[in-house]
Amino acid sequence: MKSLYTKFVFTTIGIMITSSVLAFFISNAYYQQKLKPENDEKTTRFAQSIAEFADEHPGVSLNDYLENVSTIGYQLYLVDSTGEEVSFGATFKEKDLSDPTKKAVLAGNVYHGILRYPQEMFVTGFFANDLENTIGVPLTHNGENYALFLRPDIKLLFNEMHYLFAWLLLLTILLSIVMVLFSAKYLVKPISKLTKATTSLSKGDFHVKLDSNRHDELGELSRSFVRMAKQLEQMEDMRKEFISNISHDIQSPLSNIKGYTKLLEKETISPEERSQYVSIIQDETTRLSILTKQLLLLASLDRDDSIVKKGPFNVGQQLRDLVRNYQWLISDKGMMLSYSLPDIEITADSSLLHSVWDNLLSNAIKYNKPGGQIDLSMEERGDKLFTTFKDTGMGLSPTDLERVFDRFYRADSARTRTTEGTGLGLSIAAKIVQLHDGQIHVTSKVDEGTSFVVELPVR
Repeated sequence: MKSLYTKFVFTTIGIMITSSVLAFFISNAYYQQKLKPENDEKTTRFAQSIAEFADEHPGVSLNDYLENVSTIGYQLYLVDSTGEEVSFGATFKEKDLSDPTKKAVLAGNVYHGILRYPQEMFVTGFFANDLENTIGVPLTHNGENYALFLRPDIKLLFNEMHYLFAWLLLLTILLSIVMVLFSAKYLVKPISKLTKATTSLSKGDFHVKLDSNRHDELGELSRSFVRMAKQLEQMEDMRKEFISNISHDIQSPLSNIKGYTKLLEKETISPEERSQYVSIIQDETTRLSILTKQLLLLASLDRDDSIVKKGPFNVGQQLRDLVRNYQWLISDKGMMLSYSLPDIEITADSSLLHSVWDNLLSNAIKYNKPGGQIDLSMEERGDKLFTTFKDTGMGLSPTDLERVFDRFYRADSARTRTTEGTGLGLSIAAKIVQLHDGQIHVTSKVDEGTSFVVELPVR
């Protein structure tokens, strides 16, 4: 995966190289089409003026005159009719010049070597110190014919080309700015989409669409954002479901309490009926009390993990005591209970873990079949303690298994109809186990049963 940092670095380097190359080629085209013909024409006029001066002043020493011309920034090459050659000024790097060219100039023709020089990169074409890259003009002095080849030397060329270099630099900067603007838009566009998605999310619209096909940090951020939006949508659905469920769970016992309170006001009811109504009111009050206690416990666990007060205790003895408390209910439902709970001491919050065991055992009883089986076992493996609650009840569907530890979630309608519940018990148990640095696992098959395994560190 290419990181955003790598993309930024390579994009910047690419912009610098691309803008420089483009500016170079544009400047080369400008030189070939504009500067090269102008330079050829200007150098030709200067060479012809030298030839005219030499022809009009026969008394002047030709060699001294040409030597003086070379001092102002020119390279000169003189050939007479016998083929004798002499150079003035800086030495030519390449002196290959065809004899037909020399003879043509001696015959009175002008040689435009600068204009005809090969169409190469302008640095090579403009600064090539070759005899072919010159202007050749015929020159007559004291009745003798010569061929004079001339070109500006490097120093003079640099002085003449500084404007071109300035334009080259300016063009590079302008092209870089344009490319940066486009590349910045490409890099910033996903961030702008994320900003819009955040705004939509804050307004309650969880259906955000982002480009998650990128293979960099922004792509990973987009995928994380989409996952977060889905989780928030699920939490919002759970919140609405909780409000509906909790409203029902509160309203139902309140309605019963209100109804049976009115019945108690009647003077015609018998003592047996009065006792029955009072018992129902007490049961409904107990339901409300359990519900509020679970909500308060869950809020406390979320708010501060300092609620966990760890200390050494015998977890096997704690589970055996819990089994004795439920023995009457198990026998009343005609169920069979087997357990293997050895004495094992761990360091944990005994009060909170009691809530976990109580919830798992009560669920095993509550959702079991008449005459069903419950198996409890505890085993120490290394530094971990594994406690298993297994029943032969109605089991959980794959859909229920995915959300069984979600807060406020109730299993399918069959389980909901069987008994009343708040949907908070297992989420509280999972939170307590988590605060003890443990894990809780569940496996289940519909109509076969469910198995919960609590994994806790011994120390």
